Amino acid sequence: MNTLRTLGLGALSAALVWAQSSAPNPLSPATPGVKTAAVKKSALDKKVMEEWVRHLFLWPPQVTVTVGDYTPADIAGMLEVTVTGTAGGASVRESFLVTQDGQKILRGSTFDINKSPFQKELELTRNDMQPSIGTPGAPVVITLFSDFQCQFCRDEAKALRENLIKTYPNQVRLYFRDFPLEQIHAWARPAAIAGRCIFKTKPAAFWDFHDWIFDKQPEITPENLKTKVMEFVQSKGLDAVKTGACIDSKATEADVNKSIAEGRLLKVESTPTLFVNGRKIAGNIPWQNLKMVIDWDLDYSKRTGLTAEKCCEVTLPSPLNQK
Repeated sequence: MNTLRTLGLGALSAALVWAQSSAPNPLSPATPGVKTAAVKKSALDKKVMEEWVRHLFLWPPQVTVTVGDYTPADIAGMLEVTVTGTAGGASVRESFLVTQDGQKILRGSTFDINKSPFQKELELTRNDMQPSIGTPGAPVVITLFSDFQCQFCRDEAKALRENLIKTYPNQVRLYFRDFPLEQIHAWARPAAIAGRCIFKTKPAAFWDFHDWIFDKQPEITPENLKTKVMEFVQSKGLDAVKTGACIDSKATEADVNKSIAEGRLLKVESTPTLFVNGRKIAGNIPWQNLKMVIDWDLDYSKRTGLTAEKCCEVTLPSPLNQK
């Protein structure tokens, strides 16, 4: 019995020695010509996804990156995730499709052939209770994100006011949305708040204010903005006490912030930016070019029955956009 026990312990000891000598030593250099299995990363790991996206866009540490929750995508077997980069007042949202094993990433958009190619943009746009002109229920809806201090916005506004309703008296509706770029325009946000106060006091007077402030843009400074706005209010016979109190208390700032937040969801990065039935057009587009887009959408809606109710740019820091 003792002999068998001794032999058994000896065999066990020999097996342990052999196993230890056969196992790879992490401190020893790899054997030349022998490949070691790499640890696979997963895009479903938010930290991994963040680092990958930072590398993709060259976003440095001062850009805050937020990886959203993974949700089932429209494509079977894929997940969708939105990644947001934020720095200062600038924000960029990018959507990605990820395979369920986390090994493959697809950057792009998916479409439903039975709906508008811009269905997602249409669903993200909330134009209720916004300043507007044109015919309710028109087949072409234009949503304009603008900044009262932006020179190119002034040019776009002039072209729209002179041509839009005259050319399309019943076929187009235009909504104005605030998107002040306060990082580069000192009085854009206060002007947006003031415009909303006038709209709240008397909605029809907003478009008079819109035309007036763009016309007076070269004369306005952060110091004289309030004085000039109140001169306009009095010239139009508006309630000066009520409007002045609204401006002083920033009662409409939440409305401006809401408009900015929606613009960011729609990936607005510069002003002016228009959405024509959801189609994004960034920059000051000449009237004749915009007219071609509107005519195209009018013709498309007739044929298919589908209808829908660059100066001044702020970008995230990256070596690719440094001047």
